[in-house]
Amino acid sequence: MPFPAAPVSGDAPRREALTVFVRGLKVEAGIGVHAHEQGRLQTLVIDVTLELGPMPVERLADTINYETVASAARAIVAEGHVGLVETFAERLAVACLDDGRVRRCTVRIEKPGALEAAAAAGCELVLAR
Repeated sequence: MPFPAAPVSGDAPRREALTVFVRGLKVEAGIGVHAHEQGRLQTLVIDVTLELGPMPVERLADTINYETVASAARAIVAEGHVGLVETFAERLAVACLDDGRVRRCTVRIEKPGALEAAAAAGCELVLAR
């Protein structure tokens, strides 16, 4: 057995939370406020962390499907040009909070190439109920 047996007691493990995440989702988006950013696509790298309540998960329907997060990001891209990554992040976080099981949503967006000599620049937004 890889772990020693736990001491016998009445303290059974309890669920405290469930976190679902998507890391490094790349989308090509019309984004930016500068003239040279209009009419062209730029890469965004998106991380989303969703905090759910302490529920058991036995089926996909019991949790948040990763693809729904990716679809929400792609839907924002499809709506057209967005001026700021902060605006994009807020739209995505609000879309994720549409699912009542989500208690807190953190969206981090990196815009590689936005700042010379930096790996990326961007923002991180947290929305909670």
